[in-house]
Amino acid sequence: MKNHILFFILLFSGSSAFSQAIPRFNPDTVLTMKMDQDAVVKIGKAGLDIEDFIQEIVTDTSFYQAFRNMKKYAFTAENRVFTYDKKDKVEGKVYRKIFHNNDAKGHNLKFLEKGDSGNLYKKNGKYDLYTVEMFDYIFMNAYNSDFVPNSANAPAGKGGTNESYKDKLKTLVFTPGRPIKGVPFIAGKTEIFTANMRQYYDYSFFKGTYLDSIPVYRFKVLMKPDLSNWTKDGIMIKELTTIFDQRNFQILGRYIDMKIDNMAFEFDVQMNIEMSYFGGDLLPTKISYQGNWDIPFKKEEKASFLVLHKNYQLE
Repeated sequence: MKNHILFFILLFSGSSAFSQAIPRFNPDTVLTMKMDQDAVVKIGKAGLDIEDFIQEIVTDTSFYQAFRNMKKYAFTAENRVFTYDKKDKVEGKVYRKIFHNNDAKGHNLKFLEKGDSGNLYKKNGKYDLYTVEMFDYIFMNAYNSDFVPNSANAPAGKGGTNESYKDKLKTLVFTPGRPIKGVPFIAGKTEIFTANMRQYYDYSFFKGTYLDSIPVYRFKVLMKPDLSNWTKDGIMIKELTTIFDQRNFQILGRYIDMKIDNMAFEFDVQMNIEMSYFGGDLLPTKISYQGNWDIPFKKEEKASFLVLHKNYQLE
């Protein structure tokens, strides 16, 4: 069961705006970010400081709320999943194009297109990789679940194991920098803004343009390159990059690069989540993932996915 907890955390832990660390086919080819050349952001009393960005990251709730707001809308989702063999060659493909809307009876999902190819299934008809199975389960449930106003900082759920998974997931993705309790060898490694952990990271922020029109800041927390190999191996979060709207400091995107190798498990994961404005709401538009993970006595899993949400309409 702890392996399941780990997977939920890894699946939603992070972009064509950033380099993918895993050297293989990357399905994310949607360019959204343009950095201003030689742009320098003033630091100190005359401008912004790293503490301003960190404070916004650890207290923000709008990023989480965007996923709640999504369920009020009609929209089209394009979901692509790729699996890989031991040599990082594409082994299987999953494609789903889905139209989501709401009526008096609840959520409606209409499959506009769907197609699978390659080596994806076991003899019993189930997906061969747990990664793909969980991807299908999580997104189909997300599209079908009801909209309920909530906060990313809500008290821990008391509804059993599944609620515990959700709490851990929300902590890492929506309020990074907090400990993930209950996961062996990981709990304290996510607290990257503590006084002890800050010595291992470099901080930088620059101006840029998002979706050709939105002025943004890109705030990057990156593991220092000159650390000893022993120290690097013990640091799980290699990079956390957050995109802020310059006009209101809302978070428009988040990229996470994580890697660790110990006796319990091994994983190498990069993920990017991006938002955009529709009417008065901030809504998710792109989620991309690249990941390898290996747990003793289980088959090593290599997969990537790209989720695009388009044509939001409030009904």
